[in-house]
Amino acid sequence: MDTMIDLRCRRAQPSLGFSPTSSTWAEQARLGMTTHQASSSPASAVETEHVDVSVLIPVLNEEHHIREAVAAMLAQELDGTFELIFADGRSVDRTREILDELATGDPRIRVLDNPGRHTASGLNICLGAASGEFVARMDAHTYYPSRYLAAGIERLGRRDTEWVSGPQVPQPTGPISRAVAIALSTWLGRGGSRKWSEDDTAGGEERDLDTGVFGGVWHRVAVLEIGGWDERWPINQDSEMAARFLARGARLVCIPEMAARYTPRDSLRGLARQYFRYGLYRAQTFRYHPDSMRRSHLIAPALTGTLIAAVAFPRLLRRPAQAVIAFYLLAVGVTAASTAVQREQRIEGALLTVVLPTMHFAWGFGTLIGIVRFGPPIGAFASMLGRSPEQSDGQAPHAVFAPSLHNESA
Repeated sequence: MDTMIDLRCRRAQPSLGFSPTSSTWAEQARLGMTTHQASSSPASAVETEHVDVSVLIPVLNEEHHIREAVAAMLAQELDGTFELIFADGRSVDRTREILDELATGDPRIRVLDNPGRHTASGLNICLGAASGEFVARMDAHTYYPSRYLAAGIERLGRRDTEWVSGPQVPQPTGPISRAVAIALSTWLGRGGSRKWSEDDTAGGEERDLDTGVFGGVWHRVAVLEIGGWDERWPINQDSEMAARFLARGARLVCIPEMAARYTPRDSLRGLARQYFRYGLYRAQTFRYHPDSMRRSHLIAPALTGTLIAAVAFPRLLRRPAQAVIAFYLLAVGVTAASTAVQREQRIEGALLTVVLPTMHFAWGFGTLIGIVRFGPPIGAFASMLGRSPEQSDGQAPHAVFAPSLHNESA
């Protein structure tokens, strides 16, 4: 058993490695001072004398879920104090009104404005206002175990990691959503990512992660030193920040006790849009962080390129491309049939024949368009071939774009 951290006596240990931000922010973290603390709404400005953990929660148009989400977050079992900091992206429904009402009745809740409206800017606004020794990211559409915060802090206490997170466990709601959950239990659906849990239990062993992360718990000083979340990534911002942690030699771990449940998309259109954007901003991550590319990341764009060749290339090239696509569809069909038999879910098994290609080709097209938009990831390909990324394109580590953290205009 790990020894429980004494939250009230222990001080955060500064992280080693380069700091893309000024030392002023790291010093503010130690003193518990931020410029954003003054920007809380009057209803949410009440603060406790001491906070151990600040939970960062960007929200947008969540009126149907926000009361339940807040109640679940307040039920965290922690031997210490915590605050919930919400950054509302100027919701057009009653989300802000409900949050202000809840903040009036509970000093642990604070509500801030997120004019950028994106997740990354919301996280940075919350981080700038945080006063806890530790910070954690939570989302309004995810269900966290009651010891999520406690387990993360305990694991950080062993001081051999800077980022602790849990598996991402699908909790489906409809037929498409259930098919997505099943897809993510197969290699065809999850690829090489190690953040997915193969079952709904907290069993299993701790494992190391690369950039395939899902939320987490950190020392606040460490996140400030790394520069916060880069606001050029409206999604995949955790993966981009993970690449910066890894670049300075940090270890990222995933522990079963922190397994969190999320709801997959329940429409093919929503699923396609989600995976297209994943691929798009993965391409940007490859460009800025060459070492973040894995061979498994190339499967979907290669498959998509083959599909394009099977349709639009000259006949000499079309035929082998069509053979590859036929083999892929056969693999999808076999996976769907075997899954339907094993799980006794015929409808969901049949839907896999549509869900898996939607995930793969949406990601693939997103990646290819991202390469065109952000530039070819020459350094990433060089890194996979064993060459130094810096030697291949001359790029230095990029400066983190986080105006919301520094209370600057974007």
